[in-house]
Amino acid sequence: RQFTGNAAHELRTPLALMQARLELFSAEHPDVPPETAEFLALLREQTERLTQMTKTLLEMSNLQAVPRDDCIELAPLADEIVTDLTPLAQKKQITLHQECEDIHIIGSDALIYRMLFNLVENAIKYNQPGGSVQITISRSNGKAILRVADTGCGIPDEYRTSIFEPFFRVDKSRSREMGGAGLGLALVREIAALHGGTVQDEPAEGAGTVFTVALPM
Repeated sequence: RQFTGNAAHELRTPLALMQARLELFSAEHPDVPPETAEFLALLREQTERLTQMTKTLLEMSNLQAVPRDDCIELAPLADEIVTDLTPLAQKKQITLHQECEDIHIIGSDALIYRMLFNLVENAIKYNQPGGSVQITISRSNGKAILRVADTGCGIPDEYRTSIFEPFFRVDKSRSREMGGAGLGLALVREIAALHGGTVQDEPAEGAGTVFTVALPM
């Protein structure tokens, strides 16, 4: 964790400089040939991808230091995530639904937000046009159960354990197209474990995937 955090920290400055220079060059040269414009767009896209990966690695290396003594109301938190992700859902033609009980847990508000945000964002990005995402928050056996179900193509059974490993991607070409770095679900697992919880996935009825997080109340 220390090595990862140090490496990610050192990468931030050169990546920021590269991004700034690319943006400046693109702004000052709007009439470059099509092949040059395509090349610049690719450089900006991949630099942004590296920047997001570095940011996530820094977050993962510093998770232990984040205070976890907030009283978190899960239903309003889910409302906030739905509001934040509605533009992406509309762009992808995905309908968002939620059914959330009034449940409180103790933990890091920022981390729990990030955990649920990652799950809902993935459910939107890897869904089918015209599909839906269902967010459910309930209680069972003294635990808060956060459930995110989508109507996407689902995850093959042989990958159901591997998907939580850092940098693992089921479909590398599709993840690259979506801008994924293979860290979103690894971060979800880390955050759940840090709060004494677990996360698992299972096939949805018909098609799609269901991710379920269980957190102590």
